[in-house]
Amino acid sequence: MKKYHLIFGSSFIFTLLFYNESVGVNLAIFGLVLTGIICYFFQERFTRLHLALVVTSVLSCLAFAWYGDFVSFLTLVLSVIFLQFKTQEKLKLIQVFPLIFINGITSLGRPLILRQWLPKREIKNDFAKKLIAYVFIPALFLILFFTVYAFGSDHFSSLFTDYRLDLNFFQLILISIFGFYISFTFWNYWVPETCLEVNPKLQNEFTDERKVSNEPTFSFLDIDFERRSGEITLWLLNGLLLVFIATYNYEQFFEVIEKSKLSAATHERVNAVIFSIIMAVGVILFYFKGGFNFDKKAKNLKQLSKVWIFLNGILILSTLIKNTEYISYFGLTYKRLGVYAFLFLAIIGLFFALLKITKQKTNAFLFNQMVWYCYGILLICSYINWGNLVTNYNISVNKGVEPMFLSDLNFNDETRRNYFSLKKLDGQYSEVSREEEILKRQRDSFLSKALYYEFVNEKK
Repeated sequence: MKKYHLIFGSSFIFTLLFYNESVGVNLAIFGLVLTGIICYFFQERFTRLHLALVVTSVLSCLAFAWYGDFVSFLTLVLSVIFLQFKTQEKLKLIQVFPLIFINGITSLGRPLILRQWLPKREIKNDFAKKLIAYVFIPALFLILFFTVYAFGSDHFSSLFTDYRLDLNFFQLILISIFGFYISFTFWNYWVPETCLEVNPKLQNEFTDERKVSNEPTFSFLDIDFERRSGEITLWLLNGLLLVFIATYNYEQFFEVIEKSKLSAATHERVNAVIFSIIMAVGVILFYFKGGFNFDKKAKNLKQLSKVWIFLNGILILSTLIKNTEYISYFGLTYKRLGVYAFLFLAIIGLFFALLKITKQKTNAFLFNQMVWYCYGILLICSYINWGNLVTNYNISVNKGVEPMFLSDLNFNDETRRNYFSLKKLDGQYSEVSREEEILKRQRDSFLSKALYYEFVNEKK
């Protein structure tokens, strides 16, 4: 099937699903349709990776149909785009992000360059020529001028409008244009030459030429000075980090902080750890971006880097323990779960940074691996009902059970109702607004629904 067939077919399906509807089950169906088309027409290109992406795409579509929240939306979009990208291109997955941005802009104008995506055909059949010349072209002009005249005269319009067609043409046109824009971008995206040129530099392994070459980062410093500079820098950073770990742990586990200030203090420390880990990885990437990976004189630099990674691991462990302690005192929240997610990714990042040094991998190796792990975390976040998990945990430990807080959590309605009924908290404003939201979502048409609300019983 040609690309323009896929574009027009997907645009038509999008219009049918989204006309006069809001985003809901329709987006999940559209995602499943795109996944099915890729599976049917490009199955000869499939590997185990593609099959895994098909599974994650289907599960992400189902998750969005059920929850309809932003995380499941993001997961659906990325899953289907990743599947399409890996099916069509041999580029590294990390390039998909700039390509999304580039094509999001260029697709506003590229459809006008018809010769790039529509086949050029000469019509030789006389009947077809007559049909176009005598019917289609006159009909097109007739419709256009009729529309103009109808807007200019009510009596003229009434001559041809004895019946009422319940159709919002303006919305239909907008939905059709938007559907075409999405379909065109998805099936006929543009890969600049720069991406093809950059791709070899994004490989996980060094080429033989890059192994041999060991050029200094700065023209005014030779290799020996830069190596020594790296050793001094890492000695100082390791010493500084040791002091920071000591003071950080003292403040966290031994210093008494007022309860009212504990939350703000904890967030400040977690933010400090986040920036510390990001900068730690940045230091590793700076000093081991090229020839130093194979420099026999860089043993001290490698050892200091491993110590640097180990100390940052201790910092992560301290934060992990404190976050767990904080949860035991005040209960779970989305942010505290988010800290766990970041710390997990930080551990993975440090592990691959260590692997990069010991196995002599490129800087791109670290980013290539982390894209997949970040995607995996996003998948987990979109499949699990975290709101209900937080509610059940907090009720079980009797922490973080304020009515306003529980009512602001998503997808916990049965558990929340049972708890409010037990504690005679029914009828509070926070609960009333939540129940109104549930009724509103239940009245949505099927294509606009989040299916979760269909299984929430009406409150008695």
